[in-house]
Amino acid sequence: MRLAAALAGACLAGVALAQEELKFDVGQFEKKSYEIGGYLQASGERQWLDPGAALFPLQFPGVADDTNERGGAVAEIGGTLRRGALRAQFLAHGEYQRDVRDSGGEAKFYEAYLAWQATANASLEAGKKTQRWGKGYAWSPVAFLERPKDPEDPELAREGFTALAGNFVRSTVGPLQNASFTVLVVPTQSDLNGDFGAPDHWNPAAKLSLLYRDTDIDFLWLGEGSRSARFGFDVSRNFGTNLEVHAEWARILDFEQPVLGAASLTLAPPRDATSYLLGLRYLTERETTWIVEYYRNGTGYSEDRARDFYAAAHAGTAGGALVPLVRSAAQAGYARPNLMQRYLYLRASQKEPFDILYFTPSLTTIVNLDDGSYSVIGELLYTGFGDFELRLRAAANRGDRLTEYGEKPVDERVELRARWYF
Repeated sequence: MRLAAALAGACLAGVALAQEELKFDVGQFEKKSYEIGGYLQASGERQWLDPGAALFPLQFPGVADDTNERGGAVAEIGGTLRRGALRAQFLAHGEYQRDVRDSGGEAKFYEAYLAWQATANASLEAGKKTQRWGKGYAWSPVAFLERPKDPEDPELAREGFTALAGNFVRSTVGPLQNASFTVLVVPTQSDLNGDFGAPDHWNPAAKLSLLYRDTDIDFLWLGEGSRSARFGFDVSRNFGTNLEVHAEWARILDFEQPVLGAASLTLAPPRDATSYLLGLRYLTERETTWIVEYYRNGTGYSEDRARDFYAAAHAGTAGGALVPLVRSAAQAGYARPNLMQRYLYLRASQKEPFDILYFTPSLTTIVNLDDGSYSVIGELLYTGFGDFELRLRAAANRGDRLTEYGEKPVDERVELRARWYF
């Protein structure tokens, strides 16, 4: 396969006017040969548990307490090294967590890849990288090559997959201002991209990006392999300086959904599924930022099938643990976040209310429109300590029994997080 190349690096330039003369200092804008940065984080959290929830035996096996004290530390370090046309980039993530269940940690590279700028318009990349497809904030139906976002904290960094990519970009004068094309292969083996899907596949993919009359448009495709074939598009446009509107649409071919029956877990007959997202961001004159998104999950379970699973989980608990059939169903998809079909995301954040500098409170709610359950998250963020950041969060899950958020094993939680950036 011939890999086309993309994403030519842009060079910044500056112009300064002093003493009625135009002066230009290239040195101010030259890229450094290396860059490094990241953060260290410490956090403490108290959770109020619901031992009667369907998923409690899965996530808190053998736990008899109704509260959980969690403590943790996280370190993320990223860097870039440039040598001529070559660029090496990495993002390392390490964490340690301790709570009522256990303690432990892990360390891994979220990204580690090498890029070669072959020409001004073409480049090659090889290694582990997060692709970041899609325009959505809380969800991205077209993110075919990514691990899922956490809608409760979508800005967290995520681990990428190892791939080989070729990129080509071209700028023009006219309605079509910019076009770029990326082709990729994501090989899977037992020890390479093992959680992407079935092993022994190359998994070709492609992305065409256009900037047409100030509208960003992407067309995306993933070939059949470890996952079923799928394709889609996303679009984003700014209307003035205060309003941005975005949308995504994805078609998943021959999708097979695991279904829990009375005595077995089977695959439903293959079908084509459609997922889409509609969203906007709006900044008011008083600097309140609103983010609203509607998500239609075409691969999700119906409310009836989700209720059947929760009922089976309640009935299938023995000795404080789920019976094997229910446990297998949970691991196959019934216990994943946002397992149903229709969701609403709403977030409002206010910059420096009452003239309190460096202070941003926000309120977020995620609603399951199928069963009426929901999550509410309040946040206070303060950044007035130089390179330090403090965040206080309180969250609550609400819903009746046999609903998604009503069956969460954690009813409420409060978390204090401190970060130091360097």
